[in-house]
Amino acid sequence: MTVAKRENAMLKGIFWDNDGILVDTEPLYYRAMQETLAEVGIPLPMDLYRRITLEEGRSSLCLAQEAGFSDADLSRLRDAKNARYSRMLQAGITPLAGAVEAVAALRPYVGMAIVTSSLRDHFELMHRHSGLPQQFDFILTREDFHNTKPHPEPYLKALARSGLRPEECIVIEDTRRGLEAARAAGLRCLVIPGGLAPDAAYPGAWKVAANLDMARRLLEGELAAETSFTESSFPI
Repeated sequence: MTVAKRENAMLKGIFWDNDGILVDTEPLYYRAMQETLAEVGIPLPMDLYRRITLEEGRSSLCLAQEAGFSDADLSRLRDAKNARYSRMLQAGITPLAGAVEAVAALRPYVGMAIVTSSLRDHFELMHRHSGLPQQFDFILTREDFHNTKPHPEPYLKALARSGLRPEECIVIEDTRRGLEAARAAGLRCLVIPGGLAPDAAYPGAWKVAANLDMARRLLEGELAAETSFTESSFPI
């Protein structure tokens, strides 16, 4: 894909989170995890899920580990949760309001990638009919890195793949763990607070936007600072 990239602009690439930014899958993932743990007698209230997963970036299966379940038990629970989540996704997922429009508006001017902690097969189920993946230069899923957010590895790999410098890129995230991953990689982060944690604090965010329409306007304003264009794309 070829994009019009500004020669001297500070913003040359956007790395998009997926869940909670492009598609509203976080409630489904929470339900899949909650139902799986409930089957073995472990409750998972929303406030605990927010802290463990959305803020700390850990799997809520840690609750089963702390309860004394074996590694084999944890593996079976993980498989059960993934299968349940897949069934939920097969019912159909639509892009979040403003996602298609924001991607279409920004795509001509910057290189773009998706950096997600979702498994590849889950990602493909989410986007069976969205048409969004085709708008991006590349996509990194859970299988592409050893450490997930809030570790910086996902965004460091995205930087290496893009060939850009940290100061030339902006990350779009919806959770504190995503913000921490971006900042640890030296990247600016625009946060659109997710529906499961709307009142969370996002210290160190470049900007906080109420929705994708506002985020698009902020990024268009950033791009408007330069008027010089060349035709190029991420060196992928």
